[in-house]
Amino acid sequence: MTMESERTSAGGTEYRFLRRMYSLLNSYFGDLHWWPGESPFEVIVGTILTQNTAWRNVEAAVGNLKRERLLCPERLLQTDDAVLSQLIRPSGYYALKTKRLKAFCRFLCEGYDGHLDRLFTEETWELRKRLLTVNGIGEETADSILLYAGSKPVFVVDAYTRRILQRHGLIAADSSYAGIQRFFMNHLPPEAPLYNQFHALFVNTGKTFCRKSPRCDGCPLHGLIGGGTG
Repeated sequence: MTMESERTSAGGTEYRFLRRMYSLLNSYFGDLHWWPGESPFEVIVGTILTQNTAWRNVEAAVGNLKRERLLCPERLLQTDDAVLSQLIRPSGYYALKTKRLKAFCRFLCEGYDGHLDRLFTEETWELRKRLLTVNGIGEETADSILLYAGSKPVFVVDAYTRRILQRHGLIAADSSYAGIQRFFMNHLPPEAPLYNQFHALFVNTGKTFCRKSPRCDGCPLHGLIGGGTG
C-alpha cells in the first residue's frame, strides 16, 4: 500500500507524519492481509466475536461454526440459542454474543433479504447509522464491518490506535472516537486498502511494542516525535 497523493492543506504536517509512521510500520511488519476470513460474512462474525477477547479464541469459535456449516445468516438465526452459545463458547461472553450475532443476522435478513451485496450498496455513512442501531454493534464494530467486509474507506479506531497516537503527541488523552477517526480521514487519502493496512499495523504494533507497559526498544516508531495534536 502507498500514500502517493500529497496533502497540501493546513494538515500537511500531520499527513507527512502519518506517512512516515505508516512507512516505518509497513517496512517492519509487511502486508498483514487483515481481516482474516474466507467471506465477508465470516469477517462480520469475527468482528462481533472478537469483542473483549483474543483473536485465537475467535478462530476457535469460527472454526466450530464452519464445522457445523453455520456461517450463513439464515442458518445462524434458525440455530437454537443454547446450541449456538456452545459453539462460540471459546470467544467468551458467549450468551451475550449469541444475542448480538442473531441481532445482526435479523437486521441483515429483514432489511436486505440476507444479502450482503445489497447491504453494502447503501450509502456508507447512512449504513453506518443503521448498523449502530443493531444491538451490540458500537462504532469500532460498525466501522470494522464497513472497512473489512464492505471495503468502504472508513478508518477503524481501537485502543491500540488511541494509545500509539497519544504517546506520540498526535491526540489528546480525552480525544473522542469520532475525533480520532476524523484525524485520519482528514489527513489521508480515502482509500480502503490503506485504511485496512494502517489499522492492522497499529494492532500489531500495539500487541508487540506499544503495550500498557511499553517496549520501546526495537519498536519501528522508537524516537519518532509527534507532529501535532488532533
